[in-house]
Amino acid sequence: MKVKDILNEKGRELITIGANVPIVDAAQRMMQRNIGALMVEDEGRLVGLITERDIVKVLAKTEGVMNNLKVKDIMVNSENLLVAEPDDEVEYVMAVMIQNAIRHMPIVERSELIGIISIRDVVKTHVRKLKAEIHFLKEYISDKYV
Repeated sequence: MKVKDILNEKGRELITIGANVPIVDAAQRMMQRNIGALMVEDEGRLVGLITERDIVKVLAKTEGVMNNLKVKDIMVNSENLLVAEPDDEVEYVMAVMIQNAIRHMPIVERSELIGIISIRDVVKTHVRKLKAEIHFLKEYISDKYV
């Protein structure tokens, strides 16, 4: 299965936030949309990614004093992001995400951001594939195909 299959199933909606927006606003947007990451924009171009994990880390470091911090102060800059392409195999992307301890991966096609997937999306797809294989193997073992 390919990354594009996940995107086709879940949709390609990109939820963004401005780089100069307070961190609290980013956390509220994530909570409202029930998501764990936002792509960050600055003057109409995508410049990074902010995750709930980034916010929690800064919360712990500042002991809750985040009033003056903006999204751009804690986001992962676009040049440091690990990205996938639509034709990448899901198993490969899952391995990269696990190896690098990341939960969200932007999907890029011809240098353009087209979506984002989470480790949850990847695991859900992988489990569905395994269930189908198990079902086929059970039928095969029970001589259904003989």
